[in-house]
Amino acid sequence: MFQPLVMVPGLRCDGFLYHPVILRLDSHIAPAVADVSLDDTIAGMAGRILAAAPPRFALAGLSMGGYVVLEIMRQAPERVTHLALLDTNARPDTDERKQARLAEMELVRQGKSALVSRMALPGLLAPAHLEGPVADQVHDMAMRVGTDTYLRQQAAIMARIDSRPFLRDIGVPTLVGVGAEDKLIPLPLSEEMAGLIPSAELTIFPNAGHVPTLENPEAVAEAMNAWLRR
Repeated sequence: MFQPLVMVPGLRCDGFLYHPVILRLDSHIAPAVADVSLDDTIAGMAGRILAAAPPRFALAGLSMGGYVVLEIMRQAPERVTHLALLDTNARPDTDERKQARLAEMELVRQGKSALVSRMALPGLLAPAHLEGPVADQVHDMAMRVGTDTYLRQQAAIMARIDSRPFLRDIGVPTLVGVGAEDKLIPLPLSEEMAGLIPSAELTIFPNAGHVPTLENPEAVAEAMNAWLRR
């Protein structure tokens, strides 16, 4: 029997974010990458995914995708069999982070989308990946996603709620994973989530920053295969 798995991308990401991991998943797993390009709220993204998803499914989200999967757990927890939270966090944006996002959004509106993408790479990737194919793949995804989707997604991210009060209600096997060199999600934020979710296990992906599915897909796939066997 196939095991459905819905995978939710992050900001300025498309299905390629998960492609190297999908290639390494066990053969009985049936992955599908969700569309988060059309909505400007986290709740709207979650509702769209639920409308398209099978009745019961495993669920994984990276970065912004993590915010969405936590909202799915609030809207329809009975439909989720397993939960993976990758390089994400349960807290809302700080005022400082919102101001940084607004500044980036203004540059994108001025036609400087490629510049914003390139400027973000040192915060997204481990230093070993800043020169080479992974950096190009992340930049190319951002360009494919486009300006309008980027602006919608940033608006959704800035308005997200604090998910920490809901974490203790999660009752399914949960993987909390984070790149060892993730600058955007310091390890204590992942440890906080893993400590609040009763069934969570924390995994640190070596040689990876905020995008371990591209930086170290072997480690991510290994962790996800073990998680889905729980």
